[in-house]
Amino acid sequence: MLCIFWFNLKKIGFKACLAQMFFVHTFTATESGMLMLMALDRYVAICYPLRYGTILTNPVIAKASLATFLRSVAFILPFTFLTKRLPYCRGNLIPHAYCDHMSVAKISCGNVKVNAVYGLLVALVVCAFDIFCITVSYTMILRAVVSLSSSEARHKAFSTCTSHICAIVITYVPAFFNFFTHRFGGHTIPHHIHIIVANLYLLLPATMNPIVYGVKTKQIRESVIKFFSGDESGITE
Repeated sequence: MLCIFWFNLKKIGFKACLAQMFFVHTFTATESGMLMLMALDRYVAICYPLRYGTILTNPVIAKASLATFLRSVAFILPFTFLTKRLPYCRGNLIPHAYCDHMSVAKISCGNVKVNAVYGLLVALVVCAFDIFCITVSYTMILRAVVSLSSSEARHKAFSTCTSHICAIVITYVPAFFNFFTHRFGGHTIPHHIHIIVANLYLLLPATMNPIVYGVKTKQIRESVIKFFSGDESGITE
């Protein structure tokens, strides 16, 4: 996108486009999985605080993260083959700022039903599963927090989850809007809205999550204030 806006470079090779498609969708699927793992982390921290260190050890966290990434690769890799097999005879103009799966598939003159069905399947298996785990985790967290006798303890428990909930909203709202409008609202929603939301879907979580966590995390907030105020006594290397 920077190349488009800064240098007016509006061309990309087909193989490079497929590679871009793979990495964009792989990392967005991995991001969804990481939000799910963070919800499980909050569940263990609040419901089993004394056993947190023994349940979520470094090897367990590393294995869970690797499994989440490999899951994304396994589900997204077929996108490239399904898109590559299509015949392209309607031109090579993609009405998008980057190589989104359905945007590339729709410029082909072949049948894209398999692409659409598989994309829907991936969304249901990956995102729906992650959201289900997040919902179950926060249901258990809510039950545990409500049962606390101290209002201060309840407030502290809820406060630890606020940043994660904000990250979930920032990530999933534009993601699902972009996904479902491509398949079910293509003729009713203006195309420029598709482009804007799709760009927000990629850029908003990456730019807003550090701000959200920086504001909510006391240590980060104090370090940033000291850095910009010129007092580096509280910053260690």
